[in-house]
Amino acid sequence: MGLAIEDRVAALDWPRIEAGLDEAGHAVSGLLLSPGECASIAALYNGDDGFRSRVVMARHGYGQGEYRYFAYPLPDPVAALRRAFYSRLATTANRWRTLLGEAGRFPETLDAFLADCHAAGQTRPTPLLLKYGAGDYNRLHQDLYGERVFPLQLTVLLSDPVRDFSGGEFVLMEQKPRAQSRAEVVPLRQGEAVIFAVHHRPARGSRGIYRAALRHGVSTLRNGNRFTLGVIFHDAA
Repeated sequence: MGLAIEDRVAALDWPRIEAGLDEAGHAVSGLLLSPGECASIAALYNGDDGFRSRVVMARHGYGQGEYRYFAYPLPDPVAALRRAFYSRLATTANRWRTLLGEAGRFPETLDAFLADCHAAGQTRPTPLLLKYGAGDYNRLHQDLYGERVFPLQLTVLLSDPVRDFSGGEFVLMEQKPRAQSRAEVVPLRQGEAVIFAVHHRPARGSRGIYRAALRHGVSTLRNGNRFTLGVIFHDAA
């Protein structure tokens, strides 16, 4: 994959992605990273530098497994993915804000949005690497770190689901008012991303637009090891 990451993101099928986000609150990107690039990013996990914190999920009741938040400056491929996807997803984010009757608009560039986050005291970077082994899982949750929230995020699968692990499916749970929750498993190939709503999305019903709440997680790994890259656009307080 010789193209720069920004060019790869630009070349994705954005009409399909935007339609999926509007209709279901999630969409799969198509291949973004080569196996070699995935392995290089996953290998960062065991390095001594470049991270601001490590979280062992079991200590906090989040599940089993662990993750590490990157420190600034982000590694080049992570920064490039974050910047390129933000500029594309801001259009959907602003459309959702209008549909939900929310005031204000998201800036066109990630730098402008992060400046707003930092002015509000949200200065800690949120992109992260997650590591799962056999028996590990991630409970359903939402990645909210302060008052400033960008309504979309993405997760890139860095491991090969055929060769490296089994189980460990990415799971979304949607809750609509006065209805039972709906779970959906999103299959991914190595190097693909799932783009999804952080906390809620506009959904259309017989009485107009309403908020559908979403949470995400990972089912239990049966064997092997699974690494993923999480790209969240708002920083943390």
